[in-house]
Amino acid sequence: MRAVVQNDKSRARLRRLALGGGAAACATAALLSGCAGPDAVRPAPGRGGPAQPQDPAARRAAEHARLAAAARRWGLDQVPLAPPPPPAVKPRITARDGFEVDHQEDWNLPPVFTTVPTRHKVVFLTIDDGAEKDPRFLAMMRELKIPYTAFLSNYLVKDDYGYFRRMRSYGTTLNNHTLHHPYLPGLTYEEQKDEICGMQAVMKKEFGKAPTVFRPPYGNYNQDTLVAAKECGIEYAPIWNEEVFVDHWEYREDDQRLRPGDIVLTHFRGRDDWNGTMVDDMRRFLNKVTREGYAVARLEDYL
Repeated sequence: MRAVVQNDKSRARLRRLALGGGAAACATAALLSGCAGPDAVRPAPGRGGPAQPQDPAARRAAEHARLAAAARRWGLDQVPLAPPPPPAVKPRITARDGFEVDHQEDWNLPPVFTTVPTRHKVVFLTIDDGAEKDPRFLAMMRELKIPYTAFLSNYLVKDDYGYFRRMRSYGTTLNNHTLHHPYLPGLTYEEQKDEICGMQAVMKKEFGKAPTVFRPPYGNYNQDTLVAAKECGIEYAPIWNEEVFVDHWEYREDDQRLRPGDIVLTHFRGRDDWNGTMVDDMRRFLNKVTREGYAVARLEDYL
């Protein structure tokens, strides 16, 4: 009985407040009743209230400021240039002149190429083998949003598949570079197929997908290589037009300059092999391409 009486008294008190002190009641219960007016103070973003959306210009400015800070942190001369959107229509990829094998076209073999047809000033960064597993490299490329393609050889990555799973989770495509990195033209057809298809099986098991892109070790191949690669599900066999090291560049072309669509090679290497780290190598690469007006694009977006 006491509880009923108490509830009746409470209801009577609330009725009096509603009739004689509605503004006070509303102010007291604003958060619960929703009757706070448009000028009421609301929680600041990040302090319990919803984040206020930024307009596109503000978002772009904030992202540029973030990238500028990251570029300074990693010792770059400039903020890397942003690539254009991926092409709506993919370019037709064919074997480079002089890089074909017999029956290249009529057997529809994977083309070997060093440059992607494009009129945009972009280059494609590709990194081979997987020997060095530098966490600072992963952090650098993620913070700067630099796309790259990894070509992996199992004998060098099998001690730490987790490193490359983390790389893949950041958006990097992992591709086939054979099981043991042999000189493929010196092997029989069946041996070449074992090297390529064997790595396809490893990639599917460890990373969830067998790739369609393959790079022959050392850039060496013959007709058997491309026939075997096709049998293993490969559609493209890019090599490279330039190679960057921690202390120098090497060029395929006599004029020794970058071209739109060039594929650039480097390796997973550190101080055991180079006079520097992968971060040093990337700093050299990014400073050069940015200085020359090139952005780094994602190779798979053009295939």
